Amino acid sequence: MTQSTTLSGVAAVGEGLPGHPALGAILAWNPQALLDAKFDRNELTLTVAAEDVCAACATLQAAGYNFFEDMTAVDWFPGSPRFQLSYHLLSHGLKERIRLRVLLADTDPCIPSIVSVWPGANFFEREVFDLFGIRFEGHPDMRRIMMPDDWKGHPLRKDYPVEGYR
Repeated sequence: MTQSTTLSGVAAVGEGLPGHPALGAILAWNPQALLDAKFDRNELTLTVAAEDVCAACATLQAAGYNFFEDMTAVDWFPGSPRFQLSYHLLSHGLKERIRLRVLLADTDPCIPSIVSVWPGANFFEREVFDLFGIRFEGHPDMRRIMMPDDWKGHPLRKDYPVEGYR
């Protein structure tokens, strides 16, 4: 049987997943940084604010999540907040994965880069920038990686014209 629990607030989070190492690390570091937590199909998703993502990644790395697998973005247009970034982290020692989620508004999709914590995030951040237009503050080489340098727009945004801009 699959159990799905959505938890909001520090008290509810603590009751729902006692002893979970990722959750414990985030709550010990900064309980206000945790906006939401969801445990579904034996996978934990933690939602943090954009300004806390770099510190949250470093906290999770120190808690044993030693491998950055990948990251991706979702455009929820016309919904709000429009963009969702999902960072997938793995702990070899604990033999488990978690997802760190960040929600961004449409007005100025910008978030701190996590390349200083996980250098392997470099190309993933460039890909998200290129295809969705989300900027990563502090990234060492923020330029297009897939589309030509003179390409107009960001092709994975839901409001991008099917045949491109003409």
